Amino acid sequence: MIPVIGQKGIIGTPSAWTPTYKAWGDAEKQLNIFVVFTSIKGTIAALRTAGTLANRLHGHITLMVLEVVPFHLPLNKPPVLHEWNERRFRVLAAGCPVETSVMFYLCRDWEEALASALKPHSLIVIGGQKKRWWPTSESRLAGRMRGLGHEVILAETE
Repeated sequence: MIPVIGQKGIIGTPSAWTPTYKAWGDAEKQLNIFVVFTSIKGTIAALRTAGTLANRLHGHITLMVLEVVPFHLPLNKPPVLHEWNERRFRVLAAGCPVETSVMFYLCRDWEEALASALKPHSLIVIGGQKKRWWPTSESRLAGRMRGLGHEVILAETE
């Protein structure tokens, strides 16, 4: 079953793919760094930053992929095949030097789903464009996540 996040929170459980995964008891004691998928370039930059942090702090990375399903489709039937997306993100996660898991969420509202999927005071890395004088969508997302009490690092693309 593919997870869905509706207006009342998570329905079902997240679909996960973990290339190298330890027992949950060990993982719960480690620092968990969440990387939010924004774009391929942005996510690669965020994974580099999170990988450096995870190496230094002996943590692991969770790549969060939130797929928005249009209203004209059932919430559990995304327009892109889940298997195709899973293969695509396996490649991204495999390039990370530390333990990395990938969590997929189906939702209607991307930001609402992200807010309900994260635990309070999570460490989040968001990749985005270099700083500009106007706010980018990634910097606005980082600001909203900080407003919810999360620690956010904005990793710039090259």
